[in-house]
Amino acid sequence: MSTARQRAALVVAPAGPAARPAEPAAGASSAEPAAGARSALTASGARLGHGRVAVLDLGPLELESGARLAALRVAYRHDGPGPDQGPQVLVIHALTGSADAAGDWWQPLIGPGRALDTRRVGVLCANLLGGCYGTTGPTSIDPSTGRPYGDTFPAVTARDQARVQWALLDALGTDRLALATGGSLGGMVALEVAAERPAAVAAIAPIAAPAATSGLALAWNAVQLELVDRYGADGLDLARRLAMTTYRSEADFDSRFGRAREADGRFSVASYLAHQGRKLVARFDPATYRVLVGAMDHHDLGHGRGGLDAALGSLAAGGVRVTGIGIEGDILHGPAQVRALVAACHRAGVVARYREIATRKGHDAFLVEWEQLGRILEAALVEATAEVTA
Repeated sequence: MSTARQRAALVVAPAGPAARPAEPAAGASSAEPAAGARSALTASGARLGHGRVAVLDLGPLELESGARLAALRVAYRHDGPGPDQGPQVLVIHALTGSADAAGDWWQPLIGPGRALDTRRVGVLCANLLGGCYGTTGPTSIDPSTGRPYGDTFPAVTARDQARVQWALLDALGTDRLALATGGSLGGMVALEVAAERPAAVAAIAPIAAPAATSGLALAWNAVQLELVDRYGADGLDLARRLAMTTYRSEADFDSRFGRAREADGRFSVASYLAHQGRKLVARFDPATYRVLVGAMDHHDLGHGRGGLDAALGSLAAGGVRVTGIGIEGDILHGPAQVRALVAACHRAGVVARYREIATRKGHDAFLVEWEQLGRILEAALVEATAEVTA
C-alpha cells in the first residue's frame, strides 16, 4: 500500500492474530455460510467471503479529537469474491445496527441474484467504531483498567468511523471500492469514506444522509442524550421512543395506529413506542448509544477540509459518482437535505444524481422498501463496476 493511502490521524499497527468467528451478538446471524460464498485468506490472515461475522485486531487508533485507543478490534462480515476476484462494495449500518447486513437487516438486498449480487461483487459490512456488536466501543475492555470503558470511552466522529473502515479494508487487501452505501449514520460515514480516499472509490450512494447534520436533528439528539444521561437504561428506553417518532412518518402512524386503543385503554401508538423502547434496551447499551449519536452530531463533510465545496471538489477530482437517495416523508434527514447535497455536488463538478424512495414509512424506509432501494443500488453498482473494470 502506498504512503498516499495512509492517513495521519489514523495509526494502525500491523494486523494482529488471524480473524476468528465472533461470538454471536444480539441481532447477528449464526447461520451457516450462504450458498455460493467462498472462503479465502488474505496475507494478513483476515478471512474473506465466509459469510459469517468475524473479528480482526488492528492495533492502536488515534482519533480525530487526539484521544488514543490502545487497541482496536473490528467485527465484520464479507460475502462474495475477494478483492482479487471481483469489485468490492462497502455497506455501512445505521445507528444501532451490526456487521451482519447480509444475514440480518439488509438480507433482501445482499446475496446471489440480489441487488448486491455476491456472485459478482464482494460485500463487506463492519460494526462501526463505538458499537457494541464486536467492534471496540464502550462495552469493550479498557486495557488500562481491565474493565469496560463505559462512559470513559472517548467521543468519536463519523470521520473516525470512516477511517476505521479503511483500516479494515487495508487489512483485508481491498484498495479500491466500487460502491459505498448506507442509510442515515451509515450514509454519513459513506460520504466520509469517499472524502478520505476519493481516488479509491468509484461511487457512493448515501441514503437519507445530508452533507452535515441539521439543527433540527441535533435538537432531537440532544433530548435523547439528556434522557440517557439522566436515567441510564430507562433513559435509553425513552430516547428510543422519541427517536421512533422521527424514523416514521405522519402517514405511517396515522394508517397503522390513528387513534386506536389497546385493551388496557392506552393509545396503540403509545404501546408501539413502549415496545420499541424495551426492545432496544434488551439488545443495546446506553453508553454506546451516546457515542454513536455523538458521531452523528459531529457529521460535517466540509469541516477541516476547507468547506463543503472543497470537500466535494476532491470527490470530483477523484472521479467519485454520487447517488443521493432521499426518502419521501422523512422528517429526520429529509429529501430537501439530500437534494441540497446533490446540488452541491453538481456545483463542485461531481457526477451526481438524486433518487427518491416513494413510501409512507418515513426515514426507516431504507430498511423496508426493498424493491425500490434494490433498483437504485443495482443501477449505481452497474455504473460503478463499469468504471472499476474499464
